[in-house]
Amino acid sequence: MGLFRRSPASKSECDEIGRLLQRYLDNELDVNRACTVLVHLEDCKRCGLEAASYREIKQSLRRTGRPDEQTASRLRKFAESLTTTDHR
Repeated sequence: MGLFRRSPASKSECDEIGRLLQRYLDNELDVNRACTVLVHLEDCKRCGLEAASYREIKQSLRRTGRPDEQTASRLRKFAESLTTTDHR
């Protein structure tokens, strides 16, 4: 359960989190933005599932090594589809 419960996230909020998600998972955001993403992921089931999917992909890649270009292309398309899917 999140620290701050808010009303359901809007599509624009989810879109913004989608743009920041990879940088968040790579620990590349400043503390304020990272906290914003974290709170959103705790409140929004859809975005939380996207983050979990990204984490699983990253763990799988770590185990298997660098993907070939075809696999990398499929992963990029999958990631793009996650950020453009309707969140309602």
